[in-house]
Amino acid sequence: MNLIQITSAVWQLPFPVGHVHVVRLPDGFALIDTGMPGCAPAVLDALTQLGGRAQDLRQIVLTHPHIDHMGSAADLVEATGALVLAGAADAPVVRGTAPESPAVHTASERALHEQVMAGFSEADVQPPPRVRVDRELHDGDTIDGWGEPVHVLHVPGHTPGSIALHLASSGVLFPGDNIATADGRAILGPFNVDREGAVASFRRLASLDVDALCVPHGEPVHSGAREVLRAATPENDWL
Repeated sequence: MNLIQITSAVWQLPFPVGHVHVVRLPDGFALIDTGMPGCAPAVLDALTQLGGRAQDLRQIVLTHPHIDHMGSAADLVEATGALVLAGAADAPVVRGTAPESPAVHTASERALHEQVMAGFSEADVQPPPRVRVDRELHDGDTIDGWGEPVHVLHVPGHTPGSIALHLASSGVLFPGDNIATADGRAILGPFNVDREGAVASFRRLASLDVDALCVPHGEPVHSGAREVLRAATPENDWL
């Protein structure tokens, strides 16, 4: 799996479903999400490609608890001892003490969801093992140890506790599944528990000063993301 460098300290590790992002820290590495179950070996290999070792993984930030984002979290924690950070409202789902909130699908989303689930069934994809949460994140929190301030934004809509991370100094945004890209456009991510809330969260993220957009689904925007986000029309997506 080839790493895609987005900034001097951020790489995308692309997967067929749910990309993982690797961030170089002053004393190691952090991950944004962990991909599907079974992705841990590829993630650990990516750390090796970047000159790191398993024990250099300091933090795993889960933007939300869907299978393509926390699927390999437990395996990576076991292999590395990394701390797990997740949005407070989604933390019980990550831990396995509460069920996932069901998405409300539009007509277009329903067809896509059926296709995705058929693929999971054919591949015999099993639910991911649950994992501890070492720190629950809230809107306005900051994460230390990254070499620059990392601002946490609670962006509900996709899930009740979805979070995004904004690195204001370097202009990098990790939006979670609130935002995807397709054909050079930023679009609303599908499969939301609250579509109106997701659109409002999208608009909040689009108002930030962003240069690079690191999406879990689609191609990254290496520069000029502010203009791409301003031109988006999430209200019209997935109808």
